[in-house]
Amino acid sequence: GSSVQEGGTAPQAARGAATQPSLKMLFRPNVLVPRFLGSSALSTILMCHTPAVSLLSGHRGAASMTSLANLDVGKLQIKQSTAKKTIPTFDANLPFGKHFSDHMFEVEWNNAEGFAPPRIVPFHKLELDPASPCLHYGVQCFEGMKAYKDSDGKIRLFRPDMNMKRWFASCTRLALPTFDQEQMIGCIKELLKVDANWVPEQDGFSYYLRPTAIATSSTLGVVPPSEALFFVIGCPVGPYFKDGFAPVKILAESKFKRAWPGGTGNAKVGGNYAPGLLPQRLAQEKGYSQVLWLFGEEDYITEVGAMNIMVFWENAQGKKELVTAPLDGTILPGVTRDSILELTRAWGEFDVTERAFTMGEVVKAAEDGRLIEVFGAGTAAIVAPINGIAYQGKELAVPCGKDGKAGDLAARLYHDLCDIQYGRKQFSNWSVRVE
Repeated sequence: GSSVQEGGTAPQAARGAATQPSLKMLFRPNVLVPRFLGSSALSTILMCHTPAVSLLSGHRGAASMTSLANLDVGKLQIKQSTAKKTIPTFDANLPFGKHFSDHMFEVEWNNAEGFAPPRIVPFHKLELDPASPCLHYGVQCFEGMKAYKDSDGKIRLFRPDMNMKRWFASCTRLALPTFDQEQMIGCIKELLKVDANWVPEQDGFSYYLRPTAIATSSTLGVVPPSEALFFVIGCPVGPYFKDGFAPVKILAESKFKRAWPGGTGNAKVGGNYAPGLLPQRLAQEKGYSQVLWLFGEEDYITEVGAMNIMVFWENAQGKKELVTAPLDGTILPGVTRDSILELTRAWGEFDVTERAFTMGEVVKAAEDGRLIEVFGAGTAAIVAPINGIAYQGKELAVPCGKDGKAGDLAARLYHDLCDIQYGRKQFSNWSVRVE
């Protein structure tokens, strides 16, 4: 006869005082679910549990145990493939995420011994126990990063330390084992050396890396995993925009939510992406390329599709400002996002702000003629210009530069970041050579 209790801080608890459904109603899910989803308990549960893991905290997480064997690149074993694949032609027809290279990196972990010796092995399919938590409870996370070849034919990674910090934080958030980040970078570098001929030399092309961690325990149950597998696969990719910038129109989404306070919005976990597939399809059916994720009754702007979003405008105080949502636990700490913020702050030409802002502010700026440009920011595209936003039944026109493809800021950022990624320009040691 006990009732479900609301938790959280006093302001959170004050959001609603509706009577909560009895636990006895668990035997009547057709009654419980509609009532529960309509009650204030749901929002309270979503808001008040599990503090966000900071990207830069260095927290080792509950699954880390110093007495266990750590990841050690010095123990790396390499098994060369005897059946080499045909390397695809590096041209405009090269698809994203399809032609994987000859080898992959993998290392197993268990809670009795820690990390096994890491391996580089021929690319292969995984064999998993049907009870693996990664299949049932979403205990899996991943990264997205790229390698490039410079004018000397040397392979470079772009800010791999940032990717490892975020992967570490994602593992911590899911109670997966954590790892020595420098050792993991060392293993990835060795994989790149083995498959160096798969890294394109042409400008605009790169080698996309997908580090992944999955729980592989063989017992059902919502508990921290006793076994896990870390692996890295990679594939060559071409330019995101094959014929120059192609701005897109997006649909501001108020019904579906990408993330919420206390959730996993700041971690790169599969559970953040699958729920976005339906809203994405619905937006495309209406003629829009991506979803602009809004949050709260005020319609705060959070992200666009699977990218961070940047708005460049003249603010209400008459100053030019680049603004993006703050890392409040609901926003993915994008490496490109951070790079854009650091670069533009180093320029010192306009205000650069991380703060909560609403769709209403963007509408007002457009009506006043203060909106300069809007673009997404992410690993795949670097920057993706936006030329229209559908909101509350109206379509808001967004300026996109003199050629109608990209604003001056988006184009400048794209070229500056490319120059750094390919080693043509140095900035804060972001481009790391694989020696």
